[in-house]
Amino acid sequence: MKKKILIVGGVAGGATAAARLRRLNEDAHIIMFERDEYISFANCGLPYYIGGVIEDRNKLLVQSVKGMSERYNLDIRNFSEVISVNRTAKSVSVKNTITGEQYEESYDVLLLSPGAKPLKPPIKGLDKSTDVYVLRNIADTDAIKDKVTRENQQSAVVVGGGFIGVEMAENLREAGLSVILVEKLPQVLRPLDFEMAQIVHKELISNGVALILGDGIVEFDDGGRTVVLESGKRLPNDLVILAIGVAPENSLAKSASLALGPRGHIRTDDKFKTFDAESGEIVEDIYAIGDAIEVRDLIDGSKTAIPLAGPANRQGRLVADYISGRNISYPGALGTSVAKVFNLIAATTGNNESQLKAKNIPYRAVNIHRTNHATYYPGASNIALKLLFSPTDGRVLGAQAVGKEGTEKRIDVIATAIALGGTVHDLAALELTYAPPYSSAKDPVNVLGYVASNALEGEYGFVQYYEIDDIVKNGGFLVDVRTPFEFRLGHIKGSVNIPVDELRDRLGEITASKDTPIYITCRVGMRAHVAAMILKGKGFTKVNNLSGGYLTYEDSHY
Repeated sequence: MKKKILIVGGVAGGATAAARLRRLNEDAHIIMFERDEYISFANCGLPYYIGGVIEDRNKLLVQSVKGMSERYNLDIRNFSEVISVNRTAKSVSVKNTITGEQYEESYDVLLLSPGAKPLKPPIKGLDKSTDVYVLRNIADTDAIKDKVTRENQQSAVVVGGGFIGVEMAENLREAGLSVILVEKLPQVLRPLDFEMAQIVHKELISNGVALILGDGIVEFDDGGRTVVLESGKRLPNDLVILAIGVAPENSLAKSASLALGPRGHIRTDDKFKTFDAESGEIVEDIYAIGDAIEVRDLIDGSKTAIPLAGPANRQGRLVADYISGRNISYPGALGTSVAKVFNLIAATTGNNESQLKAKNIPYRAVNIHRTNHATYYPGASNIALKLLFSPTDGRVLGAQAVGKEGTEKRIDVIATAIALGGTVHDLAALELTYAPPYSSAKDPVNVLGYVASNALEGEYGFVQYYEIDDIVKNGGFLVDVRTPFEFRLGHIKGSVNIPVDELRDRLGEITASKDTPIYITCRVGMRAHVAAMILKGKGFTKVNNLSGGYLTYEDSHY
């Protein structure tokens, strides 16, 4: 008997699973339901179409109903919303979103890939606002694009500083609008730690985006044409993009009495099987993937949710393999991500400092700045990198990078190392490609490994940008080993300037005793490393390097 497999939802997870299932099961009856018109589109490309970077709308459409149906012999039903699941009868109720007609469809296997929906909290005046938009699908994109271009809008307020909010702010600027970005937190892009996000803040502001941080929205006034903030600020606008996050689409899971996590995500095991809400037992023949599910954090095994296209695609392939009888296990996700912010690239993997603190996971952190390729080759630019690792065994826990060309490839390398259980010593030992246009003989990933290995082995101590002011204020002796010219351009209050090349001859200017903590800084940490080793060689026993140097300190105080 042919197996009947129903898939709820297309795009990254559902469409991937459908194609893979057909490749492995030529005789199965595979039905895919999608409540909207389009079953497979480049949702990550939507902001760039609005901004005009992607000019041809058709390029957003990855696959059509006709094309996918014919190639994979699938029964694809768009404009068809699955509204409930009957586990006892092993059937679903389906509503045609155009005609309103409803019918029942039985299944042998049910795969839920409903995705996540933009949050629209009960903000005062939102229900009466006609020009407040969210961005999830092609219809949303068309509405925003039409508003921006046809009606010649002049100003926009973007509420929310996550990936979508930042990308929309950039693309609305590209479309010629004046843009204000409002974020309740003190920074944009939460996967970044504060000092890394500050580099992004600088880039946004330098490209004409007005940033309002640490302030939330309380009301839409004048039909949405005025955004009222907690601070009392009133922001007139022609349109608003609401991008404050997403919530899992879990109504079907609730109708099927499936277990949900604390934030409403569908609980699954490593085979993507679901659980009964009451008994906690596995529900046979109902699987779930994508933005709607709870996954395992690869760093510590805790439960999390990662609404990204990459994990959804991989989950779609793996669940299809399992349904087809192949032995698979999904280990979890790292949340590896990247965003374009005008001329910068911001990329992350694993846990950041705030996550590790919240989980009470011990960690060490180092910051470095390295050029993306050999400095003597034209066009070299700085990449700011941060590495988080275990203080006991050096296992890599997370990394962040902000820079230009080549930034994301460094995070991809570190993500691979984390997935394979790598340590800081492994990063130092990696053999990576080198040619002057692309890297240096010591790649930034290697240098991160070197610096972190020094910290792990106790070569000398490290202090962070947020600690140094209090240290100096409380009597700590800070030596700035840059040149006098660099020092005059800007320095940490209370520091003493002794250039590294003069340090051996000017040791007498260090008034602290040799068994007292000494703190050293330069621009990015490299000259401070040389100075630290000199001081150690001269008998100073408690030498500390300011991680990331003055440049990280300066960025953090932007």
